Amino acid sequence: MSTSTTPTPSGSCWCKTTWNTHTPASLYEAFAPAEAKRLADRLELHYTPKHGSWLNMAEIELAMLAQQCLDRRLADQATLEREVAAWQAARNRAGRGVNWRFTTEDARIKLKHLYPTTQDRRATSAYLR
Repeated sequence: MSTSTTPTPSGSCWCKTTWNTHTPASLYEAFAPAEAKRLADRLELHYTPKHGSWLNMAEIELAMLAQQCLDRRLADQATLEREVAAWQAARNRAGRGVNWRFTTEDARIKLKHLYPTTQDRRATSAYLR
């Protein structure tokens, strides 16, 4: 995880999900207290929204990286870094995006309970008069 003893200005930045296992407290379950504190002090945690679409896109990209580039044993870290850099450059050149299948119409149907109905709006506007 964070084994470098060289101090850095901001430590390591990690984007974490909102799961309750991804907290500094979980470090104390896995490591001795002094080591857990050292790691917690070096980490900068950013919690993501529960249904964050950017997180879904990151997960999709990581899955593609694993499938297209990391599906074999690589000799050393230098080879890994070269392979990932080449994959990233090709992926960026291709300009592929994410094809979302959840349309606005789907959202209106699935999330209907979150929006007031026309009848509710009329009642509210009548109440405000």
